Amino acid sequence: MNRKLKLVVLSGAGISAESGIPTFRASDGLWENHRIEDVASPSGWYKNPALVLDFYNQRRKNALKAEPNLAHQLLAKLENFFDVHIITQNVDDLHERGGSTKVLHIHGELKKSRSTKNENLVFDVPPPNYTIELGDVCPLGSQLRPHIVWFGESVPLMEEAAEIASTADIFVVVGTSLAVYPAANLIHCVRPKVSKYIIDPNTPEVQGVQNKIFFAEKATMGMQKLYQILAKDYGFEEFL
Repeated sequence: MNRKLKLVVLSGAGISAESGIPTFRASDGLWENHRIEDVASPSGWYKNPALVLDFYNQRRKNALKAEPNLAHQLLAKLENFFDVHIITQNVDDLHERGGSTKVLHIHGELKKSRSTKNENLVFDVPPPNYTIELGDVCPLGSQLRPHIVWFGESVPLMEEAAEIASTADIFVVVGTSLAVYPAANLIHCVRPKVSKYIIDPNTPEVQGVQNKIFFAEKATMGMQKLYQILAKDYGFEEFL
């Protein structure tokens, strides 16, 4: 049996925005009326852990209300025809709830917590409230924190993400302007001859990368167009 082509997707905040999850705006230094440094950095955590926990409890609550959109669903549908791997900068679980089965969260996951003493101790945030509170501790007795990669922290899954990108047969960027590093470097890991489809309303400048195809669209519209192109090129038009 012929192997399925490997389709690798790098997704960002734009795909979740169409499900009602607001993106942060670094230009004014605020995120949901908070300074980004106060709620998304190690210094903010040490300064006021209660504020940080409350901030992410609210983000988690909002994300749980959101539903996967057509872009998430189409990526899941592509698993019928390709070996789809999603590398996402998003911390929500909309890709999984949309049906995707191979999702790598390089910036962490809202629905998980981790030990402040040993970062390898990661736990699911328990239902039904899905909150982390001061006094919630890991088995080592240390306070639990959101399992999120904050500004100024290393991105431990980048090496795995780069390996996935380097073996792509098709590469798709959706919902990200390729301005957040180190994730933006992943497109440079893709082999030069591989087609690179980039879906974002604001066409990002990507220097030194061959075989780029741009869709100046939001995620849902861009994914519909890409799905149609792939269906035509790879012979599954009957499934449109």
